Amino acid sequence: MTKIKICVITIILVVFVISVEIYLRYYWGFCDIILIQEDPDFEYIAQPNQTRFRFRHHVKYNEYSMRSEPLKKTDKIRILGFGDSVINGGALTDQDSIATTIIEKELTKKYGDDIRCLNISAGSWGPDNCYAYLEKYGDFDAELIFLVVSSHDAHDNMTFEKSVDVHPGAPSKQAFSAIYELFNRYLLPWKVTSKSITKEYQGPIVKGNEFNTGFSSFFQYTKSKDIPFFIYLHPDKLEVVNQKYDYQGDKIIQFCSENDIPLVQGILFENESMFRDGIHPNKYGQKIMAKALLAEIEKLLVIPGKNME
Repeated sequence: MTKIKICVITIILVVFVISVEIYLRYYWGFCDIILIQEDPDFEYIAQPNQTRFRFRHHVKYNEYSMRSEPLKKTDKIRILGFGDSVINGGALTDQDSIATTIIEKELTKKYGDDIRCLNISAGSWGPDNCYAYLEKYGDFDAELIFLVVSSHDAHDNMTFEKSVDVHPGAPSKQAFSAIYELFNRYLLPWKVTSKSITKEYQGPIVKGNEFNTGFSSFFQYTKSKDIPFFIYLHPDKLEVVNQKYDYQGDKIIQFCSENDIPLVQGILFENESMFRDGIHPNKYGQKIMAKALLAEIEKLLVIPGKNME
């Protein structure tokens, strides 16, 4: 092979690699992953003040690591929505498509004030993670608080096992190359764990036996502050198919019944087409969830000088 041919091939390869790198970065959002940080009180959370474009979706986190726009002095009413990846939506759900954004826009449009529905959540958070955040940062003068949970949250207790920069979904910094990230994060793990990834979802994993303390903590806090509070129990896909919550979901229902906590049971209206996997709502699912949450919010929330009924 002549030197000219070697040079031509080298140039073609370099151009190809650069083109792939640019394509992955600017079209698919590689090297723009949501960054996570450790926290001594609630294990981990998204780093504050992030604006990401990942898998063709826009993702924002404000100064308090909420998946919401920044807080403003003009905020008239603040509603706090707590939960895990179900309400968070992750990088596979655009900022405008998550339930809290939909609720915020609907209420602001309807009542003509800056009404905020703030999204305080992180993947795999349990109610105790959520309450630890509330303890640390306060309630931001909230007029209403709700908690989105699934059956497995009955026993999803904090362990403080290190996850940042250990779990592939919890990086603290960006990859140096989009091509490297593609192979290291997706292609190589896929080759190793393809059987487990393609295996049918069989339900949640139980983490401990103690009923999560976050449920009673939220109840006691909102009761002492006289803040309206309700729980939304989101079913996983298997529960929707069976039209029955598992025994952990039954424990949550029992807890709400014993303490007269308003409970919205998603299993009564959610369907299989709402899911993008075994538990997470797709864009359509977020709309359905927003509609149900909004109906309960309008039952419980009173805006001074305005009737929410």
